[in-house]
Amino acid sequence: MLPHHDGSSLYVSNAEPTLGEAVAVRVRIPRSWGAVTAVRTRSNPDHEPQFSNATLVATTDAGDARDAGDAPGWDWWEAEIQVLNPVHGYRFLITREDGRSVWLNATGVHEIETLDSEDFKLVTYAAPPAWVKSSVMYQVFPDRFARSAAADARTLPDWAIPAAWDTPVDLFPPGRSQQFYGGDLDGVIERLDHLERLGINLIYLTPVFPGESNHRYDASSFAEIDPLLGGDNAYVRLIEAAHARGFRVIGDLTSNHCGSGHEWFQAALGNPDAPESEFFYWLNDEHTEYASWLGVPSLPKFNWNSRELRRRFIEGPDSVVAKWLKAPYALDGWRIDVANMTGRYLDQDLNEDVRRTIRRTMTEINPDTILIGESTNDASSDFQGDAWHGAMTYTNFTRPLWGWLSEPERESSYFGLPFRMIPSYTGEQFVAAHSRFVAGFPWRTRLGTMNALDTHDTPRFLTNARAGVVPVALGMSMTLPGIPVVFAGDEFGLTGIDGEDSRTPLPWESLADASVSATVDLYSALIRLRTEHSALNGGGMRWLHVGEDVLVYVREDAAESVLLVAARAGFDVLLPVDAVGGADVATSLFGDGELAASEVGIRLRGNGPTFAAWALPPVLVE
Repeated sequence: MLPHHDGSSLYVSNAEPTLGEAVAVRVRIPRSWGAVTAVRTRSNPDHEPQFSNATLVATTDAGDARDAGDAPGWDWWEAEIQVLNPVHGYRFLITREDGRSVWLNATGVHEIETLDSEDFKLVTYAAPPAWVKSSVMYQVFPDRFARSAAADARTLPDWAIPAAWDTPVDLFPPGRSQQFYGGDLDGVIERLDHLERLGINLIYLTPVFPGESNHRYDASSFAEIDPLLGGDNAYVRLIEAAHARGFRVIGDLTSNHCGSGHEWFQAALGNPDAPESEFFYWLNDEHTEYASWLGVPSLPKFNWNSRELRRRFIEGPDSVVAKWLKAPYALDGWRIDVANMTGRYLDQDLNEDVRRTIRRTMTEINPDTILIGESTNDASSDFQGDAWHGAMTYTNFTRPLWGWLSEPERESSYFGLPFRMIPSYTGEQFVAAHSRFVAGFPWRTRLGTMNALDTHDTPRFLTNARAGVVPVALGMSMTLPGIPVVFAGDEFGLTGIDGEDSRTPLPWESLADASVSATVDLYSALIRLRTEHSALNGGGMRWLHVGEDVLVYVREDAAESVLLVAARAGFDVLLPVDAVGGADVATSLFGDGELAASEVGIRLRGNGPTFAAWALPPVLVE
């Protein structure tokens, strides 16, 4: 039991402060940890340390919720911080009765001085939409999701290699990017009942603009929806149908590059005098050689020094960014592809300028929209709340989870890293990796960051998973802070050895199979666990037990607490009596774990793999 603070409403009086505002921050210290004589905050405004004194404002007992008044409890200390920078870092300095002091920051408790980059953070930039923290995302790869009857009448372009819906995915060029199944937007509309059955509330569509590949990340225009998907009218129909069911819809933009067939690039190629020539990085005077994404010629890289490019693409009401947020389309936001590379080339770094411009345009059109940026590795430096509301990244959740729940030493493609073997993690290593990479995020950025088991760019999780751990993995995705993600097909039990193999056309006829239906029901149950409990949608989080095979944590807010167990093997854990309140009146929400509370402690038992959740009373601060 250790001192705790996070950015949730139990600990921060206002997570959306204005510059210069005073904010009260609280730290929660277990009395079983030892007597405390002083608590201070240490901020770093303008990179100059500043301290404030905290006072003891409340005490709580684990017995407050279960009539065991002699149980040890918690002291709550509160200090006031004046927010003097747009990203205002702070930590706590806790002095114990024996004179020793420790630091508490976003990575935990430390006996030595800590890094500013790992401080807790208050952010004065415009806050994300309120709905972000309660979102459950479903990712659709349009060519492989569902095909309407209208697709049969469409003439295919020369690049497309037609495939029947049950044809195996071709993993090798040219089929890898050109195999074409013909999924379309009306096909998505026809399957919205399925998404409603799952209980998701946010649809993420990978690119829908015309291109010269099945993935469409090589856009040839941003001015229209690909006619192969049904065109602009189908896009309107889909978004309207989704909104009618309470779903939000976000699109996918490539701000780092376009396709070599794009109208802007074609106007500039070999034509230095074209206005569009300034949109790209040219490597020769003839404008026939150019910089591109990872050297791939079909993906020329944008040069964001161009004011005209900004005007057409990201800035103002007539830009591409704005067009699709406005009626009649009314998208609810954007996911930005390779956001980490956008605006960066050699000695140039325009990333901050570009992302802030995109967000400013979105705010002008509709402030109730979300902006997520892809950043596949350590994303913290770009994700301080100035533009991106959250990250599509793999460092803080996906890769550590695979390490803990995949078959030991299983050979697999591993998220673009040069490994053939998936690293094998203990539960302690999962928590260490997870904590390391979320520590750099402000709390509200963490709530908007995607917790994906897999995506269209990775193998399917099930391909390498230990036997029986899908409920554990999915349960953690749904209950750790962040946006849970279901990549279309996971709920069918699909597998895939790499990103292309994971883009299997969905086998809709298999929904009649008992095993597939059971998997869909599992997903539905865990999604509803997430959406029906406020503590799982922005509440604070504490780790209560971290072991090799079992993790125990709790999510808490002023309305409720939810106790959670994720285990890859059988477990028998005894928590301290003051770990949580109300354990003797716990109500099972999911799973078949056993919970028994006594004066000795809170015992959790179960066979593994297991994911289990219990509802508890709220934290009582008096």
